Parts: sequence; C-alpha cells; structure tokens
Amino acid sequence: MSGTRTTARGWHRRGFLGLTAGAGAAALLGTSACGAGGTSGGGSSDAKTLTVACEGGGKTELQPVVDKFQQATGTTVTLVELPYEGLFNRLTSELSSGKPSFDVCAIDAVWIPLFANKLAPLDGLFTDAVKADLFPALVQEAQVDGHFIGMPVWTNSEILFYRKDLFEDPGEKAAFQKKYGYPLAPPTTWQQFTDIATFFTRPQQKLWGTDVKGAVETEWLAHVLQAGSPGVILDDNGAVIVDNAQHVAALAFYADLNNKHKVAPTGAAQTDWNAAQNLFNQGQTAMTRFWAHAYRQIPKDAKVAGKVGAAPMIGGTAGVAGIPGPWYLSAPKGGAKADLAQKFIKAAYDDNALSIDTTLGLAARKSAYQQYAAKPGFESFGPLLATLNASATRARPATPHWQRIVDSVLVPTIQKALTPGADYAALLRAARTQIEGIVK
Repeated sequence: MSGTRTTARGWHRRGFLGLTAGAGAAALLGTSACGAGGTSGGGSSDAKTLTVACEGGGKTELQPVVDKFQQATGTTVTLVELPYEGLFNRLTSELSSGKPSFDVCAIDAVWIPLFANKLAPLDGLFTDAVKADLFPALVQEAQVDGHFIGMPVWTNSEILFYRKDLFEDPGEKAAFQKKYGYPLAPPTTWQQFTDIATFFTRPQQKLWGTDVKGAVETEWLAHVLQAGSPGVILDDNGAVIVDNAQHVAALAFYADLNNKHKVAPTGAAQTDWNAAQNLFNQGQTAMTRFWAHAYRQIPKDAKVAGKVGAAPMIGGTAGVAGIPGPWYLSAPKGGAKADLAQKFIKAAYDDNALSIDTTLGLAARKSAYQQYAAKPGFESFGPLLATLNASATRARPATPHWQRIVDSVLVPTIQKALTPGADYAALLRAARTQIEGIVK
C-alpha cells in the first residue's frame, strides 16, 4: 500500500481532504483496513451488510449518514478507510478485476474519467429536484457518456479570507480611501484585490497583502475562469486551450502579484496550501484565497483567531468563479448489492446536511449550506454558495491524463512564471505543446 501524503502539495489530488487534522491517524487506519472490506467477489455477502470504501477525511463526513442509515434499515455498514493513494490503488485494481471488495466507493472528482466505465449508472437518483439542489458544475461533472455515475456528497471551493481587524480599522480605512479614492472593503475585482494587497504590504512589519501559491495549480485555474475562458486547459471537445487569451491574462494577473507588485512573501514558487494557510493564520498576510472549510479550522491560538472575514472569490471580466473540489459516491458496475448500494447513495444525498456537523463540515447540496449560512461560526458558507453558484464556475476537464498534466506541465509552468521578466505567453505556448503530447 502507498502511504498517505500529508503535505499540501497533494491538495490538487485530494480535493479539500488533504489538510485535515489527524493525517497520521488516517494513514494508520488505512493500513489496517487494507485487508478488510468483504469478499473478493463484489462486496460483502450478507444481504444486510454494506461495505463502503472511502478516503480518510471521507469517513468523518460519512459517519453521521451511516449511523442514520443503519438505524433506519437495519443494515450494517462498514466504512473501509484508506489513505488517498491507497484508495486510488484499491479502486484501480479491484474495479479492473471486476471483483471489488466494496459495494460503494468514494470517488475524487479527478478520478471520474478513469473509472467511469467500471461504475454503475445512477440515473434514477438524479431527478429534476435533485439536480436543482446541486451546484451546476457538479451535475455536469457527474455525467459521463450521458449517464450519471457519481452522486456528489461534499464539495468545496476557494473563497476569499481577509483580516477584519485590518479592514475595519478606522485609520487603515481613511488611509486607503485617501490613496485609492474608494472605500476599503473585501475586493470583488482583480484591480481591487491588487490595490488592497499593495496597500497592506509592509515587509518591515512582516505583513504582506496576500500570498501567491506557485506549488499548486487550482488557484490560477480559478482566475482563468474569471477571465472568461470556456474551460481550463482543455475545452469541451478536448482541444488544448492553455494558451488562449484568458489563460494568459490570468497568469499575468497571478504572477504579477509576485513579480511586479511584490505583494507576496518570498519563496512564492514553492508556496503550497500548507504554507499559505500558516502565513495567514500567523497574521503575515492580509488576504488569502483559500478553501472555504478552513474558516472553521482556524486554531484558537492563531494570531488571526476571531478576526477573519470571508467573502466570495474575487472576479475578473467574467465575474466570480472557482474550481470546485468535490467527492462522489459511486457503485461498481455489476455489483451484487446494486439496489442496496443505490439506497445508501440516495440516503447520503437525502441526509447530506448531517455532514456539516463533522470536523470537515462540508456538504454538496445547496439547501444543506443554506440551512447553516446564517448561523454564527458558518460565515464562510454564504461566500462558498456564491462562488459555487457563479455562472463562470466550472469543473476541471474530464480527462484521464489530468494528474500528469498537473504535475508535469501546469505546476512547473506556474513556477517558471514567478520569475521577473518571464514571458507568460511563451510559457503557455510551450505548455500547450507539452499537453498536446500527453493527450494525443
């Protein structure tokens, strides 16, 4: 078995589950679970048992749903918890063999193109009412060749976190108004974001306006959508569009924060999610674009504890946009317990709001987030709803080559761009050639 990755460099692989507490415990549990999970012929043999394979953070999210399902149906549900790579390897091996040891499995969004032809259609679960209560990007992503093969159970997106103690300080407000001619408030546009980041960059005070994350690709891709691109990296027909005008504009905005405006701490090329989160929690950045679930996980002893505001992701010419980070529940094609598996997947949708009371505190249904959005402590949910519902928000492209594209092309390209004098258009033309060689 492969061990779990505890660094945020793996966030792009693990959606939003990569920065959860207890990663070491998850790895240990995953190791012990590798020999568990029912028979080798397609899940557990007992008609009143169900085996669900999931990633470490997913167990936390699913447990309340499991508890209610067991009570309501008398079914014993076993959650087989694996580290991210362990889950991927197990799904790859057992779905290919046609003899899965699980009846239901949690699927990272980026795995859907890889496993789609081994998963059972769930079309009957996707009524008009169900689709209306899910974010449009997730409904689109769940479909392959005209069939729904995964039910979203939780999702996330980057939103904007900002230091309320700075933004609401009368002296800061007056100084900003005098310098820029408009009120200091959470930015909604690229220009406002740049102005505010510039205003709060004070290296002598160990304070910077924001961070630039060169070691991950998702943030730049969100800006690509904000610029109005019809997709990220590939269009809907699979053509490579990484060098179109919107990708170039987004890379220029992103890299110029570091190269031209110098509003981020040094070492941007190696800054990942963990580093950015630490910088913000320690009070060294005034703003960060970050996954919404982190709002409720700010340590009580952090310098910014109790001083953080949340707002929708900033917007470019196409407005607000984000890259969703969802996970889905699916069932293996030809599984011996297809009906019971679908019954559990439906329960996970019906009782989706139960997951909000877990450590991660995420859901997939709009109504689940809306139930909590006005409650104290859940101030990130309104911005998350606005970002996921934005018309320019889209899922990552449905290609089995996605991870190779990310690791071998996108992240290295962003890192090269974070050098003063970099030719952004030339870098993306080179990236296009590389990607075309991968997807051909």
